[in-house]
Amino acid sequence: MTKKFTKTPNKLIKRPVKTGEILEGEVIGRGRSRVYVDLGPQGTGIVYGKEFYRARAQLRDISDGETIPVKIKNQENEDGYIEVSLKDASDELSWGELEEKEKEDETITIKIKGANKGGLLTTVAGIQAFLPVSQLAPEHYPKVEGGNKQKILEKLKKFIGKEMEVKIATANPKQDKLILSEKATESSKMKEILEENYEVGEVIEGEITSIVDFGAFIKFSKEEDDIQEPIEGLIHISELDWKLIDNPSEVVKSGEKIEAEIIDISGDKVSLSLKALKENPWDNIKEKLEKGAKVEGEVTKLTSFGAFIQITPKIQGLVHISEFGSKDTMEKELKPGNKYTFEILNINPDKYQISLKLVS
Repeated sequence: MTKKFTKTPNKLIKRPVKTGEILEGEVIGRGRSRVYVDLGPQGTGIVYGKEFYRARAQLRDISDGETIPVKIKNQENEDGYIEVSLKDASDELSWGELEEKEKEDETITIKIKGANKGGLLTTVAGIQAFLPVSQLAPEHYPKVEGGNKQKILEKLKKFIGKEMEVKIATANPKQDKLILSEKATESSKMKEILEENYEVGEVIEGEITSIVDFGAFIKFSKEEDDIQEPIEGLIHISELDWKLIDNPSEVVKSGEKIEAEIIDISGDKVSLSLKALKENPWDNIKEKLEKGAKVEGEVTKLTSFGAFIQITPKIQGLVHISEFGSKDTMEKELKPGNKYTFEILNINPDKYQISLKLVS
């Protein structure tokens, strides 16, 4: 990590200056393409040549008599001046501050200065910074059908001139890489809201916003949440119903308003359950079914490890592949959609498992 600069009056430094050292100096004069800096007992520093042009934007805003940080480039040139760099000193100090902000997970305010197809451009403490599209908050993410890059760029350009609150995702001076994240700021705020306003076991009312193969997303909120967008949680496919389902749309529809129970809060992530609010078909199952009993069931799915059998509207059992010897044999004896008679080998309601055997 870049060392954080601590101001030390040069008059207290008795030793000779070292190349690469950062000192403070007072601007005492200017010449053509050069600025002179008083370094106290160490002598007079000079910003000139390449270093003058690198720092000319900064130097325009600096008046004689101001104190500035400079980095020693050459202990003494042929004219007796100490060659110094304002740009290197400013950048090194800025990187130190930025690394500290990253470490402390600090939120900062930036003003967007440009955009490209990958994200937004700005500067922080004089350092070029990049805010990737993937790190934008959900409400700012450019939703473009088909992912047309030109349309994405048009949406991103609308942010130029606007302010955003972000966190530093990566501050790497060696690679000259400063990556920002707006999403991380939202994540911290969301975590705080969840900790203060919600708890596991609470029942919320929300709206199904989207359905994916692994479950359904639901948005919900309370008046006291104080957020622009509702909280979005996930109902995993296994938590939609007590019966095994292949497609979440069998149980819920996009836009549908439902109640669900919060079963886990981890940081800014919320997991919910629809089946937790439904009657558990495994309660008292041993009073209805017993080991050794014969039951009729319908084959719902054949897999590499066995066959799933629907024996009640909400409960499926499994005939393990070992009961057949091979998958080929199983596929010859069982056909999906057909009903057969099975023997119950074992019932384990704690794990929601019933082991079956095909009755010849």
